[in-house]
Amino acid sequence: MDSNSRSIAKAVSYRILGSTSTGLIVFYFSGDAKISAGAGALDMIANIGLYFLHERAWNYISFGRQERHAPDYEI
Repeated sequence: MDSNSRSIAKAVSYRILGSTSTGLIVFYFSGDAKISAGAGALDMIANIGLYFLHERAWNYISFGRQERHAPDYEI
């Protein structure tokens, strides 16, 4: 299970990438840097929160998770 701080760091780094692409797409279609920067910023804020909640929820879902077995011996 990831710590809260690790989940936040993953959310922020992923959203920087995602929000940059959103801003570039909006700029491509609108040609307005101010609108694209605003869309990118809003996208980042909203999706960091959503990603964090999504990541934390998956910690309670066992689907696809492999159980860790104790070693046959201990030192």
